[in-house]
Amino acid sequence: MRGLLPTLCLALGLVTATQGLLVRHDNSFQPDHILRVTAQNYSQACMERYSVLVNGSSPGPELRLQEDKVSWIRVYNDMEDSNVTMHWHGLSAFTAPFSDGTPMASQWPIAPGHFFDYEVRPEVGYAGTYFYHSHVGFQAVTAAGALIVESAQPSPYKYDEERIIALSDFFAKTDEEIEDGLTSANFTWSGETGAILVNGQGRLATNATGSCKLAAISVKPGKTYRLRFIGETALSFVSLAIESHDVFEIIEADGHYTKPVKTSYLQISTGQRYSVILKAKTEAELRKAKSRQFYFQLTTLGRPTVLTNFAVLEYPSHIATDLTTVPVTPPLPVANITYGWMDYTLEPYYPDLNFPTSTEVTRRIIINVHQNVSTHIVWLQSGYDWMVTFPKSPYLVDVYTGKLDLNASYKRAIASGYGFDNQTRLFPAKMNEVLEIVWQNQGAVNTGDIENHPFHGHGRHFYDIGGGDGLYNSTENEKRLNGTHPVTRDTTVLYAYRTETMPLTPSGWRAWRIRVTDAGVWMMHCHILQHMIMGMQTVFAFGDQAAIIAQSDPVDEGYLTYGGSAYGNATYHPLVQHFFDVHEQTV
Repeated sequence: MRGLLPTLCLALGLVTATQGLLVRHDNSFQPDHILRVTAQNYSQACMERYSVLVNGSSPGPELRLQEDKVSWIRVYNDMEDSNVTMHWHGLSAFTAPFSDGTPMASQWPIAPGHFFDYEVRPEVGYAGTYFYHSHVGFQAVTAAGALIVESAQPSPYKYDEERIIALSDFFAKTDEEIEDGLTSANFTWSGETGAILVNGQGRLATNATGSCKLAAISVKPGKTYRLRFIGETALSFVSLAIESHDVFEIIEADGHYTKPVKTSYLQISTGQRYSVILKAKTEAELRKAKSRQFYFQLTTLGRPTVLTNFAVLEYPSHIATDLTTVPVTPPLPVANITYGWMDYTLEPYYPDLNFPTSTEVTRRIIINVHQNVSTHIVWLQSGYDWMVTFPKSPYLVDVYTGKLDLNASYKRAIASGYGFDNQTRLFPAKMNEVLEIVWQNQGAVNTGDIENHPFHGHGRHFYDIGGGDGLYNSTENEKRLNGTHPVTRDTTVLYAYRTETMPLTPSGWRAWRIRVTDAGVWMMHCHILQHMIMGMQTVFAFGDQAAIIAQSDPVDEGYLTYGGSAYGNATYHPLVQHFFDVHEQTV
């Protein structure tokens, strides 16, 4: 009956844009973008590696979407033996219910030889810088690409051109080797990042020689540029500055315009994005500098070993830019981590009257985060890890089929005193609650080790209300918030403040506030891929079954089974629900 309902409504002439119009995506349907995922040998940093690629390259093609416009993005899984999904990082709440791209949370993954049509509609006010990536295992180390949401309205900031600067990591081990090592009882670390790549290019070592080229970002003298920085790294937390270009002006963070903030450097964790205004040197300044090329200096932060890599900012001329020489001595001081960088400083460009005050908070959830060693090395939140092997079917599927009782889960979570239901490993919430979510860093059970964690929230963006050392103190933080205007983000850093302490001793916190307005199943996790694979993920369920189904209406059965009829293949055209728009072709 559930699968027939949309068709029945159509026959009765009752379908609206939100009732899930059922459409056969045959040869007459043309998606707006097509991404084909393959696994093959691929050269980066002059090294061959078996990698997962999007449209044959890493990074994959740049996608551009429009605010308030539906885009259909078809993702083909052309791999022979691996699943894939595609996540639209930062746009989670603005997709159809099964389009978030989180396997075993919001959808069945795309089986080998199949494809899935993702429906994405960015809301007005979310023009900015995003990216897409696979959410399966370690695939996102290479299977990722820039996603830009464009506005119909002019930018509040004036610039002549823009450049995308995507940061990624290189690992010599394959995805399979890394995943097996991290999840084995005979634990084997992935190794540290071999290189920080810029737009897929880079060198393995700062003093390497040979023909392997650095990335070049070209600018024209006297022009003003918007540089869009995207943290597509798997592990690296990067400090970035440009030789002889001392002033950046931050204008965007995670897809939202900010009031301008001047800085001489950026700290970019995996998952974060920033736009900055850069005023290129004039011809007179270039003559004075006696150079037309300058180094981007990128340094890893908070890792056992410091890696410094480079790219080149070039002012092209008749003399070819040297992209093979790497400075033996870095031209800038090697950066150290700045704890709390830009906390309480960034403010929204447009007035935001929706920020929930402390008096509006209905519930505070404190999530203790630490590493534990038992039969495996795992990362725990509230005493539990979460891996895609835990649920037997995706949570969202179980909500639609009635197998998951979110009301009962909510009661158990409240009774626990922590807001966590250990039976389902969910953090459930009711619609219209205002949550204060506190990520509390702790020393590892066995060693006291602590690390930095960039936490990413799916669903609607959260208000970041800061971070600090030690144990979270709401009274003291309210004093710091006084007179500030928190921005909405989707990825912020839980700092460690030290490398080790006593086991389970608090050492750093990060706090968010969220209005529960978008019913669904939403991942919240550390965006370091190794930590995710080792269990550092949580799942929030916003709303009960009635609220989730009311937001999208019942769905066709093809979404509820692995390889179901919502997933196409070479011999079958998928039957797809249009949750946001009404297509002319119907069943």
